[in-house]
Parts: sequence; C-alpha cells; structure tokens
Amino acid sequence: MKPLTREWVEKAEEDFISAQRECRARNRPNYNAACFFAQQCIEKYIKARLQEADIEFEKIHDLVKLLDRVSPAEPLWQSYRSAFRPITAYATDYRYPGESSSKEEAQEAIKVCKSFRDTARQSLGLKA
Repeated sequence: MKPLTREWVEKAEEDFISAQRECRARNRPNYNAACFFAQQCIEKYIKARLQEADIEFEKIHDLVKLLDRVSPAEPLWQSYRSAFRPITAYATDYRYPGESSSKEEAQEAIKVCKSFRDTARQSLGLKA
C-alpha cells in the first residue's frame, strides 16, 4: 500500500472511532458529530482507494461524485449510491445552526459507514 493511501486509511479510522464514540456517549451524545464523522470516514476511504489506483480527485465532500471517480477501479461500489446521497449532506448540514440530526439518523449513518468501511478495507487488502 502506498504511504499516502495508508494516511487516508488512518484518518478514516480516526473518524470511524469518533463517530461511534459520539453516538454511544452516555452523557450528552453528539449525533451531529456522529453523522459528520461517519460521512468523513466514508469520504476518506473512497479517497484512499482513489489514491491507491492513481485516480486524481478534487477536494470535495460529495460522496456520489467521489463514487463516480472511483468507479473504474471499484464498479461494485455504485451499490452504495442511494445510501450515500443523504450522508453527503452531513459534511456540512449539521455543522451549522438551523439543523440537527436525530439519534436514528446517526445510527443509520454509522451503519452505512461500517458496511462501506468493511468493503473498502477488503478492497485495500486490510482486515475488516
């Protein structure tokens, strides 16, 4: 694995741990942060795969656009398209006043994140 790919994976893992921690917190769980970190984990795993495949990508947070970029290397990842649409918004929507996530949204975002994380790690030759 390329060194920069490894860095993307390490950052993605940090986000995965943070998402789970925020959703599971007994005292003041932060569901907004859980959604944000789940989105970030997915984004970074896609970027890790793009990096590993030498596919250039922009600094964007749109998971669907990133899926389009990674499609030549991972065509089966398109199955996540519909699940990623709402999660894409978590990169920004819940970071500012006006909107907040629910426990259910956070749990669903983490569920999708975990599924995709397992898929991405397998593709990168890592343990799930």
